[in-house]
Amino acid sequence: MTPAELASVVLTAAHAVFEQRGLDRAALPASTVVERPRNPEHGDYASTLALQLSKKVGVPPRELAAALADELGRASGVKSVEIAGPGFLNIRLDAAAAGQLARVIVEAGAEYGRSDRLAGEKINLEFVSANPTGPVHIGGVRWAAVGDALSRLLRATGADVGTEYYFNDAGSQIDRFARSLLAAAKGEPAPEDGYGGAYIAEIATEVQARRPEVRTLDDAAAQEVFRVEGVALMFDEIRSSLRDFGVEFDTYFNEKDLHDRGELDLALNRLRQQGHLYESEGATWLRTTDFGDDKDRVLRKSNGEWTYFAADCAYYLDKRERGFERVVIMLGADHHGYIGRMKAMAACFGDDPERNLEILIGQLVNLLRDGAPMRMSKRAGTVITLEDLVEAIGVDASRYALARYSSDSPIDIDIELWTRATRDNPVYYVQYVAARTAGVARNAAEVGLVPGDGDAFRPELLDHEKENELLKALAEFPAVVATAAELREPHRVARYLEESVAASYHRFYDNCRVLPLGDEEVTDLHRARLWLNNATRTVIANGLHLLGVSAPERM
Repeated sequence: MTPAELASVVLTAAHAVFEQRGLDRAALPASTVVERPRNPEHGDYASTLALQLSKKVGVPPRELAAALADELGRASGVKSVEIAGPGFLNIRLDAAAAGQLARVIVEAGAEYGRSDRLAGEKINLEFVSANPTGPVHIGGVRWAAVGDALSRLLRATGADVGTEYYFNDAGSQIDRFARSLLAAAKGEPAPEDGYGGAYIAEIATEVQARRPEVRTLDDAAAQEVFRVEGVALMFDEIRSSLRDFGVEFDTYFNEKDLHDRGELDLALNRLRQQGHLYESEGATWLRTTDFGDDKDRVLRKSNGEWTYFAADCAYYLDKRERGFERVVIMLGADHHGYIGRMKAMAACFGDDPERNLEILIGQLVNLLRDGAPMRMSKRAGTVITLEDLVEAIGVDASRYALARYSSDSPIDIDIELWTRATRDNPVYYVQYVAARTAGVARNAAEVGLVPGDGDAFRPELLDHEKENELLKALAEFPAVVATAAELREPHRVARYLEESVAASYHRFYDNCRVLPLGDEEVTDLHRARLWLNNATRTVIANGLHLLGVSAPERM
């Protein structure tokens, strides 16, 4: 029995109690939940329904709990119900009902853990969006791992998600990049405000190979060639690096398109219609202070040039015009000051900034070698890049390490720890369970132990304490996925896999033998435990998939 099925049983019991007592059934909720008690001795699951309904119907909570417990006690699969405290219901399932979950999980396969919790929500999820002036640095890599995991979680809970990379191919940073390429091609030092690193010389050489005529052009014309070709080459490299990291975007959006299509003027006119623009000292301003910003923001300078914030406004409006009801933007630690102005901008458009716009801030990442932070990339020269991280610990460990922590906390990634084939390496600890469960299934097949069809499964035999513990851990998965999606916290999945599933499976494996010994006859207990083993494999694989990490069959 899954937690959702038990919750339905509890609600059915409540309906029966209300009918018996003539209580107003309109007070009953459409659904309820059951939770695992913190202390396993208190039962398999707990419900607070009696406490929730007591005031609504004017019945003391313990009296209502007693009536619910009596009705629940007659339900199929419920072994016992105890009343605790002011009216908590502590519920124990019989072994057959508890064990049946293994069959549910195996038969659901990749669908186990998915739900329609966020069905109907259309979400635009923008992450990474690194400027095409250099390789993706380790801060951007964190968002690649977390953002991709979050997109998987949102889709697993029914949301309609569009992932997006905002490609900044306009502005002063691109000009500095082009000047840096031109200087490298001429054998000159990088401009004082330019970009260094071996990758600049590499791109400059590639541009000259593609466009040999650039050597004959004057500096202004040559710089334009280096801008166009250099940005294209750099962005191709960024996309390739992210693809190798397992991250693809539904949309790569060019900032330049906003300018070329006149969308900045469109946004300006929309804001003017809303009454939030004013002119001062020849510039056009957005009165964001009306909505809590610390100062008003310039959209168009007195010389006619657009500001970066004007492009931000146009880009937000473009997303909303494409039908996305919620715009989620992931930004680095140095962008915390953007929150106020972006929220105010959404309000200026007439949106609800708490419903339509969501900004997530990711904190810094350090890569440690021998206990000290690495500061310089071999290629980029100034920052640690995606390639540096992957070269150091691999794709799986990188993605797991970056998604394992709450994104609003800084993290240190110790190369020695994350490359160690021991249980203190979190990704190894979880992947080892994936491999062990696959190994058990292979070895079982070799000795003629197969799970058989569902009708041959004897769930009531899974009555060992460690079997029950593992079943309860597996039952939590759908709720963990839903909560991680709703709170935008993929790290909840990683911690659950480690602390609940992997830990419980190791204890199960050590105490409950799945395979027959020697010439021992294969029994229904062996088969039941194989179902549980395979259910664990399913949950581990599904959870790792949500993080973009592989579930190996061998290690």
